[in-house]
Amino acid sequence: MKAAVVREPGDAHALKFETDFPTPSMGAGQVIVKNEFAGINFIDTYHRKGLYPRDFPFIGGQEGGGTIAAVSDEAAAQGIKIGDKVAYSVFGSYAEYTAVPAAKLLPIPDGVGVDVATACVVQGLTAHYLTTSAHADLIKPGEWCLIHGVSGGTCQWAAQMAKLRGYKVIGTCSKGKEDIARKLGCDELIVLDEVPGTSYEDYESVDIVKKVMEVTDGKGAKCVIDGIGKSTMDISINSLAHRGIFVSFGNASGAVPAFPVLRLIGKSAYVTRPKLLDYTTSREELVGRADEIFGWLNAGKLSVSVDTSFPLEQAAQGHLYLEAGKSKGKVLYKI
Repeated sequence: MKAAVVREPGDAHALKFETDFPTPSMGAGQVIVKNEFAGINFIDTYHRKGLYPRDFPFIGGQEGGGTIAAVSDEAAAQGIKIGDKVAYSVFGSYAEYTAVPAAKLLPIPDGVGVDVATACVVQGLTAHYLTTSAHADLIKPGEWCLIHGVSGGTCQWAAQMAKLRGYKVIGTCSKGKEDIARKLGCDELIVLDEVPGTSYEDYESVDIVKKVMEVTDGKGAKCVIDGIGKSTMDISINSLAHRGIFVSFGNASGAVPAFPVLRLIGKSAYVTRPKLLDYTTSREELVGRADEIFGWLNAGKLSVSVDTSFPLEQAAQGHLYLEAGKSKGKVLYKI
């Protein structure tokens, strides 16, 4: 089958299109999904680089959507049928076919396209747990939430979901993507210069901490959602309110370096470094999050921007596009 495969760690060109990779076999309790789309996410680039270790070779990706092509007896007993439209998150989505445990399937409701549903799985679910759970309820409706990079994929979702939760949102974005950020409903927007050829803004071009303190009457943000990493760690910590929480979930500018926990004492602050798998630990939790997202989409309360789709044959180009900061929404492979 066709697949985009990583055989050794490296830059985007280590992700290579192959035409004869073995088709996966179906295990007990699984289905085979014929993929229509696969989502491209920053975590995929971390796997490709070797930042998050994997066994080689491996098919890239962990987010897909398409039609069920084969069903195990156990999955059939749950009412799952050939031809059902589904989205999912398991490793190996950059391929024609993926073996998926039935427990990981998300039925795509009427009115939601397969491309949009695919975009929901990693970015949408990540934004959902970031704005509903990762902050451990240390932020309440009416309090301030700082979200970095709201014109990017995951944080476009997060800014909208934070508003749906009743938080007041300060977003940061680059000048080149300000048009996207203005549509998200942020209460305040801090617009930054761009770092050419990267996926993130120049966080030294504006005194963000000063701006946050001005907007919040000197109190700071009760929650900071930060997928940028190294370039924003100090800003995020210094922007916190008393007993606020720094939610660090990504490394777009590089991994967050180690720092002494004593640094948090000034505001009795909290820090967490969460991941999606720990917030979808049961079928009920996974489906509950997805159902709320799909409900918002169908109700018109949530807007999803699919930026572009690359053919799988252009696998390396998809990663290059994402890492260069060109995207203004979700980037997909069309299988």
